[in-house]
Formats: sequence, structure tokens, C-alpha cells
Amino acid sequence: MFAPGSYHVAAKPFAAIAIWLAMTIAATGASGDPKSAAGRDCAALANAVTSQAAGSSAVFVRSYEPGEGESSLPAGLATSAFVYDNALAAIALVACGDVSRAVLIGNALSRAVRSDRTFADGRVRNAYRAGPVGEAGPLLPGWWDNRQKIWAEDAAQDGSSTGNAGWVILALLTLHQATGEAAFMADADRLMNWVTANVSTGSGFRGGFHGYDSQSVPLTWISTEHNADIHAAAAWLYRLTGKAGHAEAASQARRFLDRAFAGDHFLLGTKPDGSLADPKMLALDVQLWPWMAIPDAPAKWRSALDFAARHLAAGDGFDFNGDRDGMWVEGTAQAALAYRIAGNPQRSEQLLTMLEADRTPSGLLNATRTARISTGLSIDPTKPVADLFYFKRPHLGATAWAALAATAWNPFTGRKVE
Repeated sequence: MFAPGSYHVAAKPFAAIAIWLAMTIAATGASGDPKSAAGRDCAALANAVTSQAAGSSAVFVRSYEPGEGESSLPAGLATSAFVYDNALAAIALVACGDVSRAVLIGNALSRAVRSDRTFADGRVRNAYRAGPVGEAGPLLPGWWDNRQKIWAEDAAQDGSSTGNAGWVILALLTLHQATGEAAFMADADRLMNWVTANVSTGSGFRGGFHGYDSQSVPLTWISTEHNADIHAAAAWLYRLTGKAGHAEAASQARRFLDRAFAGDHFLLGTKPDGSLADPKMLALDVQLWPWMAIPDAPAKWRSALDFAARHLAAGDGFDFNGDRDGMWVEGTAQAALAYRIAGNPQRSEQLLTMLEADRTPSGLLNATRTARISTGLSIDPTKPVADLFYFKRPHLGATAWAALAATAWNPFTGRKVE
């Protein structure tokens, strides 16, 4: 059974929010000062929300913008607002002291939990259509395929990833903490109930579901990253609600993380048959998130940061995986926050300063420094084809992670790093 740690994150009385945010802004320099990295990151996120909300009370923000030399995005990305990126942006905006804009994304996430075109079980999709979201709930991204004369959608975007659900829960809980609005916690609770009812194996949470509504299939592999997300979300919910189901979910995810730790680094997870993943398959976030997400994690887990520096470094920053084919901006921002948590603010500042080279005219950071980097993963998670790449395009998620690092805000705990 999961036992809550010594720290506690309670819902703040609404009257105290202004004082709390003022202290946060003063401490982080996130007040929009264009001379600070935090100010630039926060301003870019704020502009992305405002420009796409169009006066609505809820918005999903497009994850990517056209890169240098592009007049438009590929059809599969042109209308896509990935929930992971939007959840991160909502959390980062709270860290920036911009709760009002964070709430616009939070309202969209809540409406996604409550309303789906097919399912009534509280799940969220991996992506939604960017732009204002009405009371009826969000639409899914897609495009008109003129050759086939059909409305086309992406099977991966229509699916439901366990890790993405975890991030939506963390965003909703962050907004509950910042506003005192009970609806955010209720929606987080509902989504966690979907996770425990549909992807729990008893020894870890499997990948989720892939495919179009009527053709959705379960993903039977287990991801270390996903279980870090679910542990943080379930532990937070347990602290707020005292529900035994959330305590068990946190405990189950923790047991899997213990299994995935290989002495000085974390394995990717398991194969579909339940055996541990190939140790040659490395990912940066897998080395960082488990100990960032668990305040009382074993000290030896932090050796994964040194492992990442030895095996995943690329140029001045970090690659997504071990092939070192280019710098992953989002992951390098994650590492900047990880170094801050690990007690090395100098290295954190070095990485953040270096990322200024990746800032675009819109203020958003590019996803990569080189034209393209590989991940070693598949777009279709049911097929063993390494065809998932990041490209040099302005990216909401990369900018959100940079804002979190610059404001020294841990998204897994909803607390500023001390």
C-alpha cells in the first residue's frame, strides 16, 4: 500500500492565491520580463493561448507551428493539439503566475474528460483539434484527404495513452491547487478511475489503447515513463481524497519503477509479453522522470542523470535516445529542471542559456536543433517500426518544459524546487 510522503500539497484557499502567485513570480522572474528566460518562455506560452482562444473560455493550443522555410504544417499536424503538450503548457502557465490562461487550457481538458464523441468512461484522447472548445466537448484532429475524398484522422492521435492521461491529471490537479475549483479535482479523479479500471495489470500500468474508436486495441507493453506519471498523479490524488484506490495505483506504479531500475539507469519498460525491454533501447525522459516524480525515491535513482550525461548527451544538450543524432530541445529542458532538482543549479542555468539559440520569432522553442532526430520508437505502437521523429519546428511542449525549468517548478509535485 502506498504511504504518503512527508510533504503535503493541499488546495489553497482562493483568497491566498494572489499572495502565493506574487511570491512565485518574484522568486522566479516569470512576470514577463523579456530579459529573463522565464519571462520569454512564459510570454510565448501566453501568446499561444491568447491567439488561439479567440475569446473562448476553453482552448486547445496547437502543438507545432510551421518551421523555417515551411508555409504550412503536414496535414497530420495542422490541426493537432496533443494533450501532453497542452497539459504541460497549463502547468507551466501556473508556474509563470498566469493562472487565467492556464484555466483556459484546463477547461478544455475538463471538457475532454467529461465528453467524448464515442466513449462515456472518462478517457482522454492523445490529441484534440486545436482552437476554442465549446461546452459540448472537443473535436478530434483530422484533415480532408482530397485524393480519397474522405475525412482522415490519425489512429495514434485518436488513441488514449496512459502517460498522457497521467499528465492531464497532473494539470487538472495543478489547476485545482491554484484556483480551488472542485471541478478540476473531480475530473482528475474520474480520469484516474479510468486508468485503474482499464490499464492496470496489477504489476504496472500498460500503454493504453491505439486506433480509431471502433477499432481501438489495447497496448500490452508497460512504459517506465507512463508509470512515473501515474505514480505522481495517483499519489497527489490520494493526498487530497484519501481514496484507497489511488493509494494502490501509486503503489503499483512504484513497484514497476523499482523493477525497471537497472542499477544505474532505468529500462524503457516491458515488451508486449511482459518481459523487460531491450536494454539497448534508451530514452532520456525515462532516466529523469521517475526520481523527479517521487520525492522520497531512493538516492541511487539519481545516478540515472549521470548515466544520461554519459550515454545520451548530444552537442551542448541531450538527445532523445542513444544514437546521438541531434539535440532534443524538450528533453534538454527536462534535464535543466532535473539538474535543478538534483542540486546543480549551475548546470541547469547552462542548459537554459544554451537553449536560447533554439528560440523562434514566435517565442516558442524549436523541438530540435537539427532538421530531424530519431526516437527509436513507432508512430503506430502496435508495430515494431522505428518511424517516430522530431523535427525542427516551434513546439509548445518544448517551450513549456523550458518555462518549468526556468521557474524551477516540478510539474509532478506542483511545487517550486527548494
